[in-house]
Amino acid sequence: MFTGIVSALGEVEAVERSPGLVRLAIASAYDPAGVEIGASIAHDGCCLTVVETEGRQGGMRHVVEVAPESLARTTLGALQAGDKVNLERSLRVGDELGGHMVLGHVDGLGEVLSLARDGEAWRMRIRPPQEIARLIAPKGSIAIQGVSLTVNEVDDEGFGVLIIPHTWAVTTLSKLKAGDKVNLEADMMARYAARLIEARRNTP
Repeated sequence: MFTGIVSALGEVEAVERSPGLVRLAIASAYDPAGVEIGASIAHDGCCLTVVETEGRQGGMRHVVEVAPESLARTTLGALQAGDKVNLERSLRVGDELGGHMVLGHVDGLGEVLSLARDGEAWRMRIRPPQEIARLIAPKGSIAIQGVSLTVNEVDDEGFGVLIIPHTWAVTTLSKLKAGDKVNLEADMMARYAARLIEARRNTP
């Protein structure tokens, strides 16, 4: 479980591709003493299991494996050495819930329609895949590349969010441009509410 509050910006050091699997080596400022083999870390919003760790000055290097389902539904398969990724450690009991409840299970890929400056902030519009468009509502929450954001408006074309300067500075959202694909995870409550409504409609 995550909150959509990015806690480190990682850099892809190496990508190893084999049939049906991609291994990513990520460098970050995380303390290696706090990251064990088997730990869950969200990478651009996708929960992955740490399979190797290596301490180094100023931080650590860890390795994760991306399976076919994640490769098909996320942007992780396109990562290359030198790319930056948003990282978030999984929640521990007692941690502050600063964003919203995020599972780290990407629902699908959205497309950035536009980015525009709005004072010190930025406005971004995204076209979501049809299967999750019904789960996105004004003033609801959504995770974009693992970043918890509030939906400002929704229309037939897509939805818009406002990105404050701090979030713009400490995440990969500032690297995006129109046409880019982004990992989207709809709000957990919206997902279960929609499923409940569907179940009730199908009940005789």
